[in-house]
Amino acid sequence: MMRPFKVALVGLVRSELPDWVAGQFEDEQIDFVYRECQTREELAETAGDADFVWVYGGSKSVSEDNLDLLLRCGAILRSGSGTDNIPVQAATELGIIVCNTPSGLSDEVSDHAFALMFGVLRCVALQDRTLRSGVWDPWLAPTKILTGRTVGLVGFGNIARLMVRKLSGFDVEVIVHDPAVPNVEMENQGVESVEFDDLFSRSDIVSLHCPLLESTYQLIGERELKLMGPEAILINTSRGPVVDEAALIRALQNGWIAAAGIDVFEEEPADLESNPLFKMDNVVFTPHNAGLSDVCDEKLWKLSVETAIDLANGFWPRSYVNPDVKPKWELRNLIEN
Repeated sequence: MMRPFKVALVGLVRSELPDWVAGQFEDEQIDFVYRECQTREELAETAGDADFVWVYGGSKSVSEDNLDLLLRCGAILRSGSGTDNIPVQAATELGIIVCNTPSGLSDEVSDHAFALMFGVLRCVALQDRTLRSGVWDPWLAPTKILTGRTVGLVGFGNIARLMVRKLSGFDVEVIVHDPAVPNVEMENQGVESVEFDDLFSRSDIVSLHCPLLESTYQLIGERELKLMGPEAILINTSRGPVVDEAALIRALQNGWIAAAGIDVFEEEPADLESNPLFKMDNVVFTPHNAGLSDVCDEKLWKLSVETAIDLANGFWPRSYVNPDVKPKWELRNLIEN
């Protein structure tokens, strides 16, 4: 008798396992186990015979050093968008598909990028703090409008495409740089594809939507920030290390750029006392929560369970980040169903 497909949830961050998850897997005749794995021994006991290993959120339960324990694993799922806490290259070499669920957070992050953008343009945080301190000064801050600006998007995945759709209601020009996306695909979305340097020199607002990879680590440094100009704004809802934070501090201190809206930091949690960014009035901050909402968990759980079930039934997942992988299993596309 063929052994059941086994799913092992080995790391769970900032959420609780819904009661229905185990029942859904049982209905599909899929074995399911959950354990918060803190050691190699726990991971081996829990997931050593699992076909599908699942990490919810930013848990670091699965590292390159312990992939050798996952003897039967054919897929690793990171619930959410970024997979920088998963050893993607090492998994690919072992024939392990690395899946994610970016559509579960796309609306939240794109909305949040807008919130930071308007928070900076309209100086919302500074005016709020000033009013709370007892000062009424309508002319305190040099507020700006979005109309007529050029918005540059670095990266053209799910979130950036939602940004394009939402920006269509404003009188702005949108330009994009993403070497992984064909120019014709961007043109079909109604945006102009530009070279990397051109994006920074032309944009009034640069919004970052690229994953954290070796190639994007400190992608934005002194050179790029100086290209932007003294009236420009940087928005980062991607990953902190995509930006050279020391260079960003110099840029804001020296007027290379005007302002920034930041949800993510090189070191998290950020050092609120010693980091000079938190003493600047021209920066709006949030604590890496762009992807959170009142419905985000519900969406992530649903998409994650669907991904596991798809693979158990022999289908490619809807989203995965290593297209060069040669999987252990023979899979077919969902559209063939």
